[in-house]
Amino acid sequence: MSQPGAVDIVALLSQDAPIDEAKEIEIGRQLAAVLLGSKPMHADEALQRYVNQLGRWIGLQSSRPQLPWTFTVLDDPGFNAFAAPGGFVFVTRGLLDRVDEAELAGILAHEITHVTERHHLQALRQKARAGAFTQLIGSQIRTGNAVGSLVSQQVLSLARNLYASGLDQQDEFDADRQGVVLAARAGFDPYGLPGVLQQLRTQAPDNPLFALSLSTHPPAQHRLDALAQAMGSRLDAFTARPVVRIEQRVARQQR
Repeated sequence: MSQPGAVDIVALLSQDAPIDEAKEIEIGRQLAAVLLGSKPMHADEALQRYVNQLGRWIGLQSSRPQLPWTFTVLDDPGFNAFAAPGGFVFVTRGLLDRVDEAELAGILAHEITHVTERHHLQALRQKARAGAFTQLIGSQIRTGNAVGSLVSQQVLSLARNLYASGLDQQDEFDADRQGVVLAARAGFDPYGLPGVLQQLRTQAPDNPLFALSLSTHPPAQHRLDALAQAMGSRLDAFTARPVVRIEQRVARQQR
């Protein structure tokens, strides 16, 4: 049975039938291609290798270890991380410049949870059923553009809608809660993600390096409060661990 091509994406998302894992991965692969087309990959191969090894290890501890987990560092000074269905996760150079390994592990675990819980896929299906993409499709047909152009515009529209509007706030709270647990299961300090949220809490919403991340997520203080309420005293059993800088790990990759 052949995998769906790009032309099938909107139809797949609009239908009532369940989307199987192979189709989910194909949808994610095409969205990932759009993301890679908008920002270049970071040229540091050791950094890419390190983030992939770290992310894949955490992915193996998740509820969906069989996914083709792929992690990419984008050469973007902004502070951001995002994922696409099927196991595709992206982090920016600007984010890596501002976090340590435990914090990065918390961020990756958060994004991995979005994938395992199919948050992006559900959001895309809701948008498709609400007709979010039909206006684009109709305008492309009326102008007589080639099918290839229509297909690429559909995928581009999907990506723009998804990453500009963000996910449901409850999905973000769930990814925080499950991400902390997943990071701990993978052997990392569970306080890594809360440390990132503490950093985000101090940033002005109009800071161009943080604006997209802040605008597509609930306020950092709300996320911290929700985590504290959800986890209670369960994190108290974890003792602080030595801080590991990302550059230390990358230097080892280069030896």
